Amino acid sequence: MDIKSSGSIPTCRAPEEWFTGTVWQDPIIQAPSPARLISVVVHFEPGARTAWHTHPLGQTLYVVSGAGLAQVWGEQLREIRAGDVIWIPPGEKHWHGAGPANSMSHIAMQEALDGNAVEWMEKVSDTQYSGTE
Repeated sequence: MDIKSSGSIPTCRAPEEWFTGTVWQDPIIQAPSPARLISVVVHFEPGARTAWHTHPLGQTLYVVSGAGLAQVWGEQLREIRAGDVIWIPPGEKHWHGAGPANSMSHIAMQEALDGNAVEWMEKVSDTQYSGTE
């Protein structure tokens, strides 16, 4: 058993090449092999969001607080709120983030396949984010 004490893993700023706006991450776990689980709490300030991306084994999001947006490539923009659970199937191109006027935090849970849990793509444009594209 390995117990990580609260506060022992520092909060970090999410990489600018994969996120738009101010995004903070609090790692929960990156389980050692043969386990594949990776989980992190992600805090999005208003207007902040991920780039388009996929997960080889899918992803589950649990919205902890606030209100946000999520979209699958080619589909309608959707609102997400505290308490919502979102399942994104393997290989589904999507993005998620805060709404324009509210912050949003979620727990992201995904498994790595051959050491890879995500494939990052292009950034979400402002027109895609606003739902006008």
